[in-house]
Amino acid sequence: MYLVTGATGKTGGQTVKHLLAKGAPVRAFVRNEEKAAPLKEQGVELAIGDIGDADAVAKAMDGVEGVLLTLPNGPNQLDWEMGVLKQAEAAGVKHMVYLSSTESNSDNPRRIPQVHVKVAEAVMASSMGWTIMRPNFFMQGIYPFAGQVKANDAFSFPAGDGTASMCDVRDVGEVAAIILTGGEAHYGKTYDLTGPDIVSMHDVASLLSKTLGREITYKPMPLQAFHDYLASVLKSDWHVEGVVELMQEMSEEGGLDYTTDTMGELLGRPPMNIAQFIEEHKGMFGG
Repeated sequence: MYLVTGATGKTGGQTVKHLLAKGAPVRAFVRNEEKAAPLKEQGVELAIGDIGDADAVAKAMDGVEGVLLTLPNGPNQLDWEMGVLKQAEAAGVKHMVYLSSTESNSDNPRRIPQVHVKVAEAVMASSMGWTIMRPNFFMQGIYPFAGQVKANDAFSFPAGDGTASMCDVRDVGEVAAIILTGGEAHYGKTYDLTGPDIVSMHDVASLLSKTLGREITYKPMPLQAFHDYLASVLKSDWHVEGVVELMQEMSEEGGLDYTTDTMGELLGRPPMNIAQFIEEHKGMFGG
């Protein structure tokens, strides 16, 4: 049995999909049973509870061989992830797969990377077999541009001239399923997962223009404007500041501009590239 946290989210959801495709038994730890109903219909066993409830987490670990630990960023993230780790170790889970990120290094002082660093260190110090996954900026991060592009043939984002080797969350979920079901072959490994191309948002605009057959422009958004927008939609000041810090890193320090071959090596095929991704999703941008 494999337990997936964050199973109704992007990476967790894709991991569940690929585990099911492999015929693996899956249990999803979810808070909202109604939201998770589609997972149950696909044959996923649901463990209902609050991730901060130690008893609920401990119950969910019963009979579990491997865990994918991925939770939304937030002020309670460190405590919650440490709690999941503690309960997994106590339950005798063999394999902990932790979803970190490429910018999460010990010399990065920003709050979200520091959470990932602290949890990854605890994972590596545990008695379990462990694997750390460190994906880069998700291609799905361009989805919010769709409405702007359709309405104005332009989009705005606080990335400045920064670059990133974007990866597809579907590839990341497939890799997570490969790692979980591969077991010992992946113990003690840290995998940096990137797409094959380093691109800026200017490049994304150019690719959109080529694919849609009309000129699309990118307008860098001032960080303060982005901060004000996030403050209007997110409940946590910690979360607002954390996301702004990450965008500041990308816009002011050049971005996440390196690639690895790791994704393709694990998948056994080339990972999605940004041009393919935009072509596949051109309909949502008015193509």
